[in-house]
Amino acid sequence: MIDRHSPLPLWAQVLDDLRGRIDAGEFAEGFPTDVDLVEHYRVSRHTVREAVRRLQADGVVTRERGRGTFVTTPTIEQGTGAIYSLFRSLESRGIEQRSHVLDLSERTAPEIAGHFGLPADTTFVHLERIRCADDVPLAHDEAWLPSSVGRPLLEADFTRTALYDELHRRCGVRPSAGTERITAELPSPEDRELLRIGARQPVFRIRREGHDGERMIEWRETVVRSDRYSFVARWSPTTGYGTTLTADGTG
Repeated sequence: MIDRHSPLPLWAQVLDDLRGRIDAGEFAEGFPTDVDLVEHYRVSRHTVREAVRRLQADGVVTRERGRGTFVTTPTIEQGTGAIYSLFRSLESRGIEQRSHVLDLSERTAPEIAGHFGLPADTTFVHLERIRCADDVPLAHDEAWLPSSVGRPLLEADFTRTALYDELHRRCGVRPSAGTERITAELPSPEDRELLRIGARQPVFRIRREGHDGERMIEWRETVVRSDRYSFVARWSPTTGYGTTLTADGTG
């Protein structure tokens, strides 16, 4: 990895290699210590510190006294209080959104039917995806729509498109209102594997009901990495700001 006959300084070679490893997601669980880097690259501590200093100056990593060095992960902000599309949120920030479809099928699901207040044998279109931002897994998303509404979606390619765009184009409907509940929790083993995160990395679990007028047309459950996503509430003297308490008073 290090060419000692190259005119490129050693610190620059270490810097280039570290950038490549960071881009490949190698340090998602933690950045090496200076001692680890000295041993890995077989260079002096001064060389290692200069390479890491350059990463820090460029905002690629942060160093915290007593805790170590961490890769800086850009956070995607999403406003609350409106029907939004994750696809649109990412694309508007210049981030490429791509989905890996795990399931697109029609099936019965008695538990889901209960959310809709429909008979247990009601059939639904089930869309399950891993949502990626610049090829990094961001969210594990499952959407359920009554087949009477969403059956044309079975012909759609959801690799790089928005569910609501396809729903409007193919089915002639789009959610106009809804309810969303966001909770913070630790990921399940399945979500840890799908999102490539550690057991102690918190996630947001988002449960959404989407309505077209008085009719409920969507039940969705999404698990989002909290290190890449944040929710923002804005208020003003004219519009105000309010919260709704749940039955147990936790808000």
